[in-house]
Amino acid sequence: MKEIKAVIKPFVMEKVLHVLDAMDDLPGVTISEVVGWGRLPERRSENDVVHAGHGFSKRTKLELVVRDDQVEAVVQALAAAARTGNPGDGKIFVYEVQDVIRIRTGERGPQAI
Repeated sequence: MKEIKAVIKPFVMEKVLHVLDAMDDLPGVTISEVVGWGRLPERRSENDVVHAGHGFSKRTKLELVVRDDQVEAVVQALAAAARTGNPGDGKIFVYEVQDVIRIRTGERGPQAI
């Protein structure tokens, strides 16, 4: 099992969700609104947020835990849907997941996703 985290521009979220929703057997997604800065902090826009005198860009973070056989398809779909070709399109991270427990039933492993 793998966890996929993607940090993307908020305005591509609808397109990304349509692509993910069309995928068979995708267990689900968690979405958070986040702020941060990347490699080019001097490139700020009027939509940025200022905290403690520092400018941060608004981004959306998606988190998914999927079976190993789903990873490449999900990563490719996320990248294609979120890509604008401009700086700041975001990043996708893939992590190993040791275990998953479904709280309601106590199931463990891939069937608990």
